[in-house]
Amino acid sequence: MSRTALLSDGQWELIEPLMPRSDGRRGRPFRDHRMVVEGIIYRYRAGIAWRDLPERFGPWQTVWKRHRRFSGDGTWDAILTVLLAEADAAGLIDWEVSVDSTVNRAHQHATNLPRDTGGLVELHESARGAA
Repeated sequence: MSRTALLSDGQWELIEPLMPRSDGRRGRPFRDHRMVVEGIIYRYRAGIAWRDLPERFGPWQTVWKRHRRFSGDGTWDAILTVLLAEADAAGLIDWEVSVDSTVNRAHQHATNLPRDTGGLVELHESARGAA
């Protein structure tokens, strides 16, 4: 799959009815959903910053705001749920799971939590007072 490939018409037909409408909302109506969604997809596939999004997707601020809004209000979760259910009903998903039992240990200094060194309280207090 190409980093610059966008949604096919068939893919968009599955997603479009699941997108929220701006009818009845205050303010401006939503910009074309397809252009914005393709901008979001392009941004993630290319691994670029929002500001580097090509102009053909509209203002990067609009694309970012729509992505943030849909992430916060559950739109993306709802779309994923419906698409997974449809794909599962069509037998397109193989639910086989592979479990890896590899253990990766972190170094003792890998944490960023404060820790008690076990020293005397007086030593800790004098170190704070010296600063």
